[in-house]
Amino acid sequence: MNLRNKNAVIYGAGGSIGGGVAREFAGRGARVFLTGRHEPALTKLADEVREAGGQADVAVVDALDETAVDDHAAAVVREAGSLDISLNLVTRGDIQGIPLVEMSVEDYVGPITTGITTNFITARAAARHMIKQGSGAILALDSGSAQGSPMMGATGSIDAALDTFIRNLAVEIGPHGVRALGIWVAGVPETFTPEKLAAVNEQLAGPEQLENVLNALTEARMTKRSPRLAEVAATLAFLASDDAMGITGTFVNATSMFPS
Repeated sequence: MNLRNKNAVIYGAGGSIGGGVAREFAGRGARVFLTGRHEPALTKLADEVREAGGQADVAVVDALDETAVDDHAAAVVREAGSLDISLNLVTRGDIQGIPLVEMSVEDYVGPITTGITTNFITARAAARHMIKQGSGAILALDSGSAQGSPMMGATGSIDAALDTFIRNLAVEIGPHGVRALGIWVAGVPETFTPEKLAAVNEQLAGPEQLENVLNALTEARMTKRSPRLAEVAATLAFLASDDAMGITGTFVNATSMFPS
């Protein structure tokens, strides 16, 4: 499951999952190209990757700006020779804990627009280069909530749109040797803070509420334990590797839950 000689672009790399995945990819030999809108977080992560012996590059790229994404992908290919892995971890801005009948149009539509737009722009940019080279893996991430997710706002809707987009993309680019696939991830404990929970639902602010959420997630798992960040990162590394060449057009369930 090595990623030697692979060049991986991670969009939204400044977050907790992005950090874990970047370290995992680099530790398995990939050169990671870290992108996002906040340079200090990206630079800090790149320094950590390099200190551990890995290769990391940083670029401030707004994944909603198709010109910026296209230009960056082209720059990666010019400098590194190929673009082998593209992973979108861009935050969508989901609002949860409010009944749909009480939500504003902006709070419902905003995450859907952001999520599908960034995934379309980044996947399209990568696919254009991967088709030419005859290989590559485009990876997406959502919570697997497409079949019914009450009180989660637009989360189920954007998950459904992303699931469908990845399947359709896989069919189109598969004949060119390029894979499109994803991972369902819901509630990685190391990524939770009271501040992050409050951004999704202001009623969840505070250490006690955080503990309640983590306990509820644990109880909802079939295994009665939450997958750790290292496990999620290792799963993504496998999916990006040549060991997973037979997997495309689907999402791997890394939630330990039945898809909702």
